[in-house]
Amino acid sequence: MIIRVALPQLKQPGKSISNWEVMERLKGMVTNHQFSTLRISKSTMDFIRFEGEVDNKGLVKAFVSALDGKSIKLSGFSDILKVRAVEYKIDFPTRHDWDSFFRDAKDMNENLPGERPDTIHLEGLPCKWFASKDTGSEKPSEDVFMKVFNAFGEIRNIDIPMLDPYREEMTGRNFHTFSFGGHLNFEAYIQYKEYVGFMKAMNSLRGMKLLYKGEDGKAVACNIKVSFDSTKHLSEASIKKRQLERQKLQELEQRREEQKRKEKEAEEKLKEEERKRGVCEGPENEQQHLVACSTVGPAQVSQGFSLFVPIQG
Repeated sequence: MIIRVALPQLKQPGKSISNWEVMERLKGMVTNHQFSTLRISKSTMDFIRFEGEVDNKGLVKAFVSALDGKSIKLSGFSDILKVRAVEYKIDFPTRHDWDSFFRDAKDMNENLPGERPDTIHLEGLPCKWFASKDTGSEKPSEDVFMKVFNAFGEIRNIDIPMLDPYREEMTGRNFHTFSFGGHLNFEAYIQYKEYVGFMKAMNSLRGMKLLYKGEDGKAVACNIKVSFDSTKHLSEASIKKRQLERQKLQELEQRREEQKRKEKEAEEKLKEEERKRGVCEGPENEQQHLVACSTVGPAQVSQGFSLFVPIQG
C-alpha cells in the first residue's frame, strides 16, 4: 500500500518533524496486525510518502481502512497531519495486454516461437541466488535458473545476457546492475514450449516477490520486474543474428590476438638480434685495440696507450 502523510507549514525556525515518529504513529493506528515492512519512499517539506507491506494480501483493505482519512497529532505541534492510504496498483501485464499486442502486431507470426506469447522477460534477479554452489562462481547458473522456472512448464530456451562475454559490445548495454542493497543483479529471458507454461508462470509471478531460503533457514525476499517479451528476443531470426554478431566479434578478437602475438614475436626477435650483435662486437673491438697497441711506437704508447700491455712476438 501507499501511505501519504501531509505535513503542516513549520512556523517556528529550527523546528522539524521526525519521520521516525510519524512512522511509529502509523504503526500504532493499525490494531491486531503489524506491517511486515514500512519504509519511506519520499520525504519533502510538504509530505512524507511511505510504502507498506503486510504478510497476507487479504489484510491490505483492513490496513487501508484503518489509515485512510485519519489524522496524526504530534507533540509540540498544533496542526494535525492528514493521512491518505491506497492499495498499491501492481505494474504487471494482464492476459488482455499480451493477447491484444500479439493480435495487433503486424510483424509477428503466432506459429513461430518467440513471435507469440511464450517468452517472459525478468529483471532484478540476484546473481548469488542463482549461482551454482559446485563452481564457487557468483555468476548465475543456467542450470539453476532452468530448475527454478521449469516448475511452471517445460522450457524451450533461455537467455541470460550477462553470461555472454560479447553481448555488451553487441548491444552497447551494460547487463551488470545493482540493487539498492548493493547486490549484483541480472536479467533473463525464458521461453516456454507451451502457452500453458507461459500462462502459469505469469499468473504465479503476478504481484509476488522472489524469495530465497538459505541453508541456515533464513528467508530473504526481493522485488523483481516481470513482463512478456515483445521484441522477438528468442525468435529463431534473433538468435541467428546474435550468433553471427558473436562470430564476427570472436574472429575480430582472434585477429587482434594474432596481431599482438606477431608484434611480441617481432619485439623478442629484435631483442635477441641486438643481444647477439652485442656479444659478437665485444671480442672484435678488443682485438682491434690490441692490434692498435702493437703497431704504435714507444712515444705513442706513452701518450695515448700507456695502459695497454704490448703483444709479444
